[in-house]
Amino acid sequence: MTISHDPYHAYLPYPSAEVPHAAKGPLSGLSVGVKDIFDVAGYPSGWGQPHALALSGIKTKTAPFVQMFLDAGAHINGKTHTVELAFSLNGKNAHFGTPINPAAPDRIPGGSSSGSASATAGGQCDIGLGSDTGGSVRGPASYCGLFGIRPTHDRLPLALTMPLAGSFDTPGWFTRDAATFTKVADAILGEDPHPLPAKPRLILASDLVQQTDPEARALFEALFARIDRMVAPLEHQEIAKPDFDTLFWAFRFLQGREAWQSHGDFITKHRPALGPGIAERFAFAKGVTDEQVATSRKSRDAFRAHLDTILGTDGVLLLPTVPDVPSLMAASEDELELQRNQSMRLLCPSGLSGCPQINLPMLTKAGAPMGISVLGPRGSDRSLAHLAADIFAKAQQTIA
Repeated sequence: MTISHDPYHAYLPYPSAEVPHAAKGPLSGLSVGVKDIFDVAGYPSGWGQPHALALSGIKTKTAPFVQMFLDAGAHINGKTHTVELAFSLNGKNAHFGTPINPAAPDRIPGGSSSGSASATAGGQCDIGLGSDTGGSVRGPASYCGLFGIRPTHDRLPLALTMPLAGSFDTPGWFTRDAATFTKVADAILGEDPHPLPAKPRLILASDLVQQTDPEARALFEALFARIDRMVAPLEHQEIAKPDFDTLFWAFRFLQGREAWQSHGDFITKHRPALGPGIAERFAFAKGVTDEQVATSRKSRDAFRAHLDTILGTDGVLLLPTVPDVPSLMAASEDELELQRNQSMRLLCPSGLSGCPQINLPMLTKAGAPMGISVLGPRGSDRSLAHLAADIFAKAQQTIA
């Protein structure tokens, strides 16, 4: 890495390598921390797993997603920690340690893009690159008080990137402020194939609000009421069809099957030591049945059609990103797994539908960040980013 001081344990201590970037471009002067699942020429890719790091070698090519930032003039200042094999939402890594959450140092940073979120929140980079399968950008963005995006599935390239669950995997990024966030969106996303209109319909996902912690819910409800007054009237819709449990398990089974397809051979052949939670998750993944996969695919298709009907071409959902502030670092594995399962009920609609979702850092509770999200139709990512910035600005204005 090229930074000399890493107080948040956000970066891996790899020897620095020269990574060329464009001399000029829309992202000139901005620094980028790269999650250690994206290949970068001159660096290994360790995937948060010691055995995988030992097998990696030094990469000779850079992942196209990372190259987009280099071509836009940004420069890389290092590779950041990830949860082991990117298969956890809490951000802890039993092998390489856990990055500190600069916004709440006694709490987890969220994962799996833990290092990129930590580095961005701590001011060690301007843009943190991460990936999001089940919430690995959106969760850390909420926990660390950042803007963070899960783009439309397949909108951005994932070649030369460690896979987890291909039908859900997306790259994404973090920033501390709305101006940088929209600058990146303009530089990286290009024109939207399906842009939002100038005045989209804003839809409150009322049943998702009810999935939050009761104390947090009062804060969410107050903020959504403020958006209703300051930005635009909110429609109210229940979106979990047929119910939360069906969506949760559809996501879990499909993610599990694909995760075992991605890493089952590595685990079976090399028998690597897997950390707490990771071992159990892969054991679950190995046991997913064909019947569970078939039923889950039908549930995903039905939900996707249902959400498309609600959104149309001009609708944007507002929802809590996760149910509460991050757990304390001292929380038990059982407590962390409970928070993960509760969070997945809010995070899985974007993954199941393939729709873009952006976290806005707008709330705090007990001194820790807590975000809300906007979720738009597939292909609306760039206009959704500008809408997110507009909501963020207007909702903080003083009421006359």
